[in-house]
Amino acid sequence: MNIFVLMKRTFDTEEKITIAGGKINEDGAEFIINPYDEYAIEEAIQVRDAHGGEVTVVSVGGEEAEKQLRTALAMGADKAALINVEDDLENGDQFSTAKILAEYLKDKDADLIIGGNVAIDGGTGQVGPRLAELLGLPYVTTITKLEIDGNKATVVRDVEGDSEVIEVSLPLLVTAQQGLNEPRYPSLPGIMKAKKKPLEELELDDLDLEEDDVEAKTKTIEIYLPPKKEAGKVLQGDLSDQVKELVNLLHTEAKVV
Repeated sequence: MNIFVLMKRTFDTEEKITIAGGKINEDGAEFIINPYDEYAIEEAIQVRDAHGGEVTVVSVGGEEAEKQLRTALAMGADKAALINVEDDLENGDQFSTAKILAEYLKDKDADLIIGGNVAIDGGTGQVGPRLAELLGLPYVTTITKLEIDGNKATVVRDVEGDSEVIEVSLPLLVTAQQGLNEPRYPSLPGIMKAKKKPLEELELDDLDLEEDDVEAKTKTIEIYLPPKKEAGKVLQGDLSDQVKELVNLLHTEAKVV
C-alpha cells in the first residue's frame, strides 16, 4: 500500500504561550509533532506492517519541521517530504496548506492518506477534509478504528460520545482521533536509521505553484490570551439565602441570566 501521513509541527502541549507584537512568541519555545498526527503516523506504520507497502510523512512549513519529520522516520516511517514555504508564503491558512498538499499528492497514487483530526494550535480540523475534496477522495474524520480488507475499509468514527461504523472503498483519506492507537516512542536503532532515510525538500516552484495560487482565504485580526481566572466565591448562610445570592451574582456579575 502507498500510504501518506500529514504531519504538522506544533507547540509542545506543556509550553506556556506568550504574545509579542500581536503574534505568538516562538523564541525559545519547544515544538513537537502535533499529538493527533502521532496517532496518524502510528496507524500508517501498523497498516504497512499488516498489508505491506510504504509510509511517507509529509509536512508543510519551515525548515525547522525537519526535526519532527526525522522523529516520524525514527518511529518507523519509510520516507519524508518537507514542503518548505518559509520564503514563499508569509501568511497561510488551511486552504493554503490543503492546496499545497493536493498539488504534491495529485500524482502519487496514494491508497491511504492519514492525518490528525485537528492541530492543537489552530484546532480547525479543516486540512484533511479540504484535501480530500481537492483530490476527489472519500474521507472519514475522527476515526478510532481502521480495518482494511482488499480495497475496502471498515472505519469506526467518534460522534460526540457514540460511535459510527462506515464501510468505504480505497483510496481513502481519514483523520485520527485519540484512542485509535498508542503511538510508539522512537527507539535508539530507529533514531540511527532515521538519519539515513530519505527526506525530500520541496518549494512552491517545484509544485508549479505561485504564492497567489495558495493565498490565504482568511485573515487573523487579533491574537490575545484569555483573561486570568478570578478567584471563586464561597456563599454563606442558609441554602435559600445562598440560592438568592447565586442568582444575583449570575445576573449582575457573570451576566448569564
